[in-house]
Amino acid sequence: MSDFQIPEPIASFIDTVNAHDDQGFLDAFAADGTVDDWGREFTGRDAIKEWSDKEFIGATGTLTPEEVSIDGDEVTVIGDWRSTYANGRSSFTFATANDKLTRMTIREG
Repeated sequence: MSDFQIPEPIASFIDTVNAHDDQGFLDAFAADGTVDDWGREFTGRDAIKEWSDKEFIGATGTLTPEEVSIDGDEVTVIGDWRSTYANGRSSFTFATANDKLTRMTIREG
């Protein structure tokens, strides 16, 4: 692990993802949270769960962070994503409010 610091609640969220904790993953999002996966948007827990069951937690994904940047209230973590669905360097940009994720945007890293 590098010497960069990933702020909360993002650091705990990454730990939850890497532990394949489906309930913890969903609980990290605000009720009206959104996942933007390369332009496909999933809003609300049911939609996020359906997406995640196939492509994220359900695909036993793990993220190895390599870089972090903070721009105002947005945190971007770039790292190596490995799963049974997709692999490669990816960028995850998080917006948070009240210690919940309001948006997670996934793009190429």
